[in-house]
Amino acid sequence: MSKEKELGSIRKLLIIMDELRENCPWDKKQTFESLSSLTVEETYELIDAIAEENNNEIKNELGDLLLHIVFYSKIASETGSFDISDVANSISSKLIKRHPHIFKDKKKISEEDVKKNKEKVKLSEGRKSVLSGVPNSLPPLLKAIRIQKKVSNIGFDWKQLEDVRKKVLEELDELLIELKSGDNERIDEEFGDLLFSLINFSRHIGIDANSSLEKSNKKFIKRFKLLEKIINEKNRSFDNLSNNELNKLWVYVKKINS
Repeated sequence: MSKEKELGSIRKLLIIMDELRENCPWDKKQTFESLSSLTVEETYELIDAIAEENNNEIKNELGDLLLHIVFYSKIASETGSFDISDVANSISSKLIKRHPHIFKDKKKISEEDVKKNKEKVKLSEGRKSVLSGVPNSLPPLLKAIRIQKKVSNIGFDWKQLEDVRKKVLEELDELLIELKSGDNERIDEEFGDLLFSLINFSRHIGIDANSSLEKSNKKFIKRFKLLEKIINEKNRSFDNLSNNELNKLWVYVKKINS
């Protein structure tokens, strides 16, 4: 698709947004606050489509997110705060500034150097910490991944996988010690440390902890639904099956649905 056609499609969306904001009772009353939860929902729908490798749905969900960007920009333009051109110019300027090897120096550098340079540029923009850009509202697992990647980009990281493995075992031992103490506050703290170290381990072995956990969630759901089907077909229920019977059925389900 030519740039002219792409720009024409964006222009059409902007015109539609103007019309909706002017004449649709629902669109007219929306604010940043009322749209924010919907934006989160649309983001997760996009993530689902990506996980399912459904390109048509990915396209549709990207369209929904693009609508939200246009919507926020339209609302802001009504008070003179900013408009869609300001949004586009802002990200363009940021990309150019954070990629001097492409737009300024024109030199080849490694991916690791790119990451380090980005963090240096962000600090030069006034951030007091490399962690200042981690959103507070991120889900905890995603936040841990983001934190670890950011500090790794400036060299704060284990160099050997064996050290990361030892850290996981160290945190597990500390949790087991606190379990014996019965101190729930300390148990909670040590369990969090163990999770954080496991997420770090996943990063070091090239696994995305968030997507890996979601795969396990989906696998469990699929197997549990099959278990429910088998139990129903036997005219039984969970409350009249012993733990031993349930365990045997679960082993069977895992075997036929590996």
